[in-house]
Amino acid sequence: MKIQVVENVQKANDEIAADNRAELRARGVASFNLMGSPGCGKTAWLERTLDVLASEMTVGVLTGDLATTRDAERIEAHTPHVVQINTGRGCHLEAHQVRQGMRNLDLDALDLLVIENVGNLICPVSWDLGQEAKVGMFSVPEGADKPAKHPYIVLAADLVVLNKADLLPHVPFDMDAFLGDLASIRADVPVLEVSAVQGTGLEPWLDWVRALVETVKAPPEAAPLA
Repeated sequence: MKIQVVENVQKANDEIAADNRAELRARGVASFNLMGSPGCGKTAWLERTLDVLASEMTVGVLTGDLATTRDAERIEAHTPHVVQINTGRGCHLEAHQVRQGMRNLDLDALDLLVIENVGNLICPVSWDLGQEAKVGMFSVPEGADKPAKHPYIVLAADLVVLNKADLLPHVPFDMDAFLGDLASIRADVPVLEVSAVQGTGLEPWLDWVRALVETVKAPPEAAPLA
């Protein structure tokens, strides 16, 4: 019976995620789900990203946390199109929460929707939210062994980002081991070495985001959210 309950929950989530994806595509809005552990620098990296992209496109952000609106307050300084989703004890965002967040955004005004997931390397990986792509973020202070310990985020990701590269001269981090583990899990996954503090790796990242946006084209008309 427990297995059936889990299957039903996952099935319901996937159905809503499919609706989310169809709605975003219909409105010409590209989207990606940014996943990483607490403190890896997801919000800081988004701030860097929005500083540049604000002159090129309109970006909306759904930011997930257990509590507080602090990340949304930071993001709001860079785009007015932001919604905080608090999950309480929930360790990940689910498609129905993203759906609700979408209802609080003017999707017709957006070119890109970023879903900043709850800080966690495990739970968010298995839940489809309706995004076009998934980005997995690690950071140097977490240690080089994180891909080996958390292979499923690597398997799910369309892009892996290693943040806080500015700390490489100051903390023990075996880059060869990090890259070797990534390659052993999935040899074809693209990897970017970045620093939200210094802006390292920003242009390759922005090129990836721009290419994602170009994959989604809006039709003349789109139906409103149900």
